[in-house]
Amino acid sequence: MSSTGRETARRNDVHDADLGLWIPSRYRHDWALFADWCAAADRRPIPAAPETLALFLHEHPAVPATQRRRLSAINAVHTGHGYPAPGRTETVRRHLDATRASRLDRLGRLLLQRAVELSTEGWPSGLFGRRDALLLVLAATGMSFTDITRLRRRDIRYDGNTLVATTRAGERFRLAPDPAAGGNPAAAIYRRRAEVQAFLDQYPGTHLLRHHVTDPVEIIADPLDAEQARQPLLCPIDRWGHLPHAQPMTAQSVSALPQAHLSGRAPVRKVVPVPPQDDSDTSVELEIELDRDYYDRGTAARRRDHESLGDLDDIFAKLEQRVEVLLVELGEVLEE
Repeated sequence: MSSTGRETARRNDVHDADLGLWIPSRYRHDWALFADWCAAADRRPIPAAPETLALFLHEHPAVPATQRRRLSAINAVHTGHGYPAPGRTETVRRHLDATRASRLDRLGRLLLQRAVELSTEGWPSGLFGRRDALLLVLAATGMSFTDITRLRRRDIRYDGNTLVATTRAGERFRLAPDPAAGGNPAAAIYRRRAEVQAFLDQYPGTHLLRHHVTDPVEIIADPLDAEQARQPLLCPIDRWGHLPHAQPMTAQSVSALPQAHLSGRAPVRKVVPVPPQDDSDTSVELEIELDRDYYDRGTAARRRDHESLGDLDDIFAKLEQRVEVLLVELGEVLEE
């Protein structure tokens, strides 16, 4: 577009005085409909939450082409004012595509079932099982693999008995209790994983962690400090059970694990026997009883050595003089 065309389009833009926004003229009708509905529903139009946009589309049914035009208008106003586009979230995509939503719901139930079946016992297999189970739970929500890798420990919390995960873009995924299961398996899976991280907060290192995984003890988790809150929610695990707190899993690893578990090709983790903690941590201190003359003999030995070695300084001085004479004589011989 030429500069003249841009200036003309700018003059045709509409200024939303209530919100302090400039609305491109081609979007003014769709944006006005959305803004008026937000005012009536007591919701914020910008930045709009994905749930707000999904509810707006639900209460204003239309053909797909019209809904896409409305989304384009709302997304354009948001991006034009420096906000992320709420229409590009999984919540809105599912609302617009019923077939896709049905397919993802079936996939989500299957992933959640696999997560519940994973073993959390043994070392280090139980460590992998707890992490992979939480990964499958997050993948079951429809969250993108990239968003999963960006999750931090502060991004997941409880809302009653519902588990809520919030992406970096602000999209929230809710995992509610399952009436058929009689509880919330997703919340139980998260708690088992969170216990590992809380244990490592208090006792860093794999030596004590392996005993905790095989024989858990109750851990009272303190509120996360700033550093712990920024740690990745999911991190890689090596074959020795080491977890680098500051290193998140890659998107490639996150995408490969759900596929592997669904296809039955997930890696089989070998269970390593863990020796009893009492045997591995016990150190025997021998009790030594000294006789009454121990210190007297030591003092006498030091006095004797001091007297017998007292003339060492003179001996070393004579040796140095003799070495100097020999060096001079050696130099004369070389010159001849």
